[in-house]
Amino acid sequence: MGAITYDIEIPSSIPATKMFKAVVLDADTLIPKVMPQAIKSVEVLEGDGGVGTVKIIHFGEGSQYKSAKHRVDALDTENLTHSYTIVEGDALAGVLESITYHVKIVPTEDGGCICKNRSIYHTKGNVEINEEKIKEGKEKAMQMFKAIEAYLQANA
Repeated sequence: MGAITYDIEIPSSIPATKMFKAVVLDADTLIPKVMPQAIKSVEVLEGDGGVGTVKIIHFGEGSQYKSAKHRVDALDTENLTHSYTIVEGDALAGVLESITYHVKIVPTEDGGCICKNRSIYHTKGNVEINEEKIKEGKEKAMQMFKAIEAYLQANA
């Protein structure tokens, strides 16, 4: 099994704690509201939202995937960090064992924040992921973050 890692940093004018609440704590209800074409709904299978919680994400009409099961690995509301792993679903495309995401929202001096997102693709065997797939993943993460930011700005 191999691992491919990529990092992305997205600046925002939204305060860090408010962005963390939206991107992590309220994501299950907020993302289907602001991007229903991407995510239709999120269903909690077990847990209370904290570490060990298992959820199924039902993707929207605009997605090439139907669903993905993910597990919350870490959640630190004080340090604004969150980690989770996609462990099942067609988003793994039969070539990935899992995808792990580490999110950290860092406050900036101007009152905004930077969303730091590390994605680690754990491939099956010696499978290689092409650059287009990685670029596509980065674009989707950026779109979702910017949609949440726009929602927060419009509903301040």
